[in-house]
Amino acid sequence: RKSCGSMLGLWGQRFPSVWVLLLLPFLPLLLPAAPASHGASYKPVIVVHGLFDSSYSFRHLLEYINETHPGTVVTVLDLFDGRESLRPLWEQVQGFREAVVPIMAKAPEGVHLICYSQGGLVCRALLSVMDEHNVDSFISLSSPQMGQYGDTDYLKWLFPTSMRSNLYRICYSPWGQEFSICNYWHDPHHDDLYLNASSFLALINGERDHPNATAWRKNFLRVGRLVLIGGPDDGVITPWQSSFFGFYDANETVLEMEEQLVYLRDSFGLKTLLARGAIVRCPMAGIAHTAWHSNRTLYETCIEPWLS
Repeated sequence: RKSCGSMLGLWGQRFPSVWVLLLLPFLPLLLPAAPASHGASYKPVIVVHGLFDSSYSFRHLLEYINETHPGTVVTVLDLFDGRESLRPLWEQVQGFREAVVPIMAKAPEGVHLICYSQGGLVCRALLSVMDEHNVDSFISLSSPQMGQYGDTDYLKWLFPTSMRSNLYRICYSPWGQEFSICNYWHDPHHDDLYLNASSFLALINGERDHPNATAWRKNFLRVGRLVLIGGPDDGVITPWQSSFFGFYDANETVLEMEEQLVYLRDSFGLKTLLARGAIVRCPMAGIAHTAWHSNRTLYETCIEPWLS
């Protein structure tokens, strides 16, 4: 006669599924826990640097994103570093475009752009010329979106004998337009010269007619959200309200975005975006120009909420 133990063994061999069913409720306790997945829901982030910068400048921002949104794929584009950032902006747009296309192609849910200073203008041009971009949030970090009209250390280094009042003589020449700074130099006292000579800003602003104006506007409006960041203590962007599409009139009185002709005419889509509720303005006092991408409070207040 078979023993009770051998009978149980035979029963287990014949009916292994029964044991599995009995053990199922206890499996979570027996097996090691799988690592939690954080990054699946976060869209990739692409970072574009500013004048004389490099990818190293964004190490703090990279740390903040990794801490708050672990698993996020962040690409700080290492192109046109240092003095190469003085190359004409259309040349830079082409280089950055080639770099972002494969990143966007791997992100069907969309990407976020964080673009600092001069890089904010490069990114706005990218949004204009790319027919199939999938940018969810375009975060413009202290960028002279309506141009620059102010003496800075950069200008004094480049053009030591020129003041802002006469720099138009250089910038609004074919030779001057070979420098990135001149591509967005915006002299409110020589508007006609600016409109005729500006090979970059006047075009992406839709201030001058060109064959691609309609297509560029349509492309720009594909963006999910435009986040504008800047502040009165920047010290470089002049006027600082340029970060919010404000700029000087001929009397050097700052007119806000809603008073600008490019807004009133909706020449590249600002008015449409605002009506859609897709423009976020985040002014922050007490931050100098070189500290925007390393200030933790600024990151938590103005950037992190939009990195979905």
